[in-house]
Amino acid sequence: MAIRPIRAAEEWAASERKSGMDLEAAVGGQIRELRKIKKLTLTQLAQAAGISVGYLSQVERNQSKLPIGVLKKLSDALGVHMNWFFNGNMQAAPGERDIVVRKAHRRRLTFTGLGIAEELLSPNLAGPLELLLSTIEPGADSEEYSHDGNEAGIVIVGQLNLWVDGKLFQLEEGDSFSFSSTSQHRCANPGTVPAKVVWVITPPHY
Repeated sequence: MAIRPIRAAEEWAASERKSGMDLEAAVGGQIRELRKIKKLTLTQLAQAAGISVGYLSQVERNQSKLPIGVLKKLSDALGVHMNWFFNGNMQAAPGERDIVVRKAHRRRLTFTGLGIAEELLSPNLAGPLELLLSTIEPGADSEEYSHDGNEAGIVIVGQLNLWVDGKLFQLEEGDSFSFSSTSQHRCANPGTVPAKVVWVITPPHY
């Protein structure tokens, strides 16, 4: 299972070197960004990835080489697939990279076994909010969880069952919602077609 993403990453790195993009410069800042979103210290992430704190600090500041094998360890520790770093908005034109996300450049994530796929619509996770498009397959269920912040959303296709502190809301296309993320919440698709939901989350939580 690990061979394909590593091979894809190696191919991506080779192609970007030809185009003048540096792998470390493209990824180091994203590692720091994601670490801070997940409220991990340099020490915690370094220990989880089996590398030194000093080396991780250099990687985040684009001052050290980043082998694919080390990136794989960091990805695992951060809870993302390696393609998070390679399908991002860094492929966009430099003048719009931090403002606009073209459809072809969205970061896409699939949660294996849950039937939920997410696309990051905001350019990055460094700002005050996170904009996501979730595709929830029929019968898929996020299970219950909570976190800091607030979130809102709108169902743009299909149906969504939303639970907030145990209360069920049955939503249809065009219905919107907002609640405190500290409340226990859960969503599921009771319909027969994939549901699409746009979420706004502040602060970024991914």
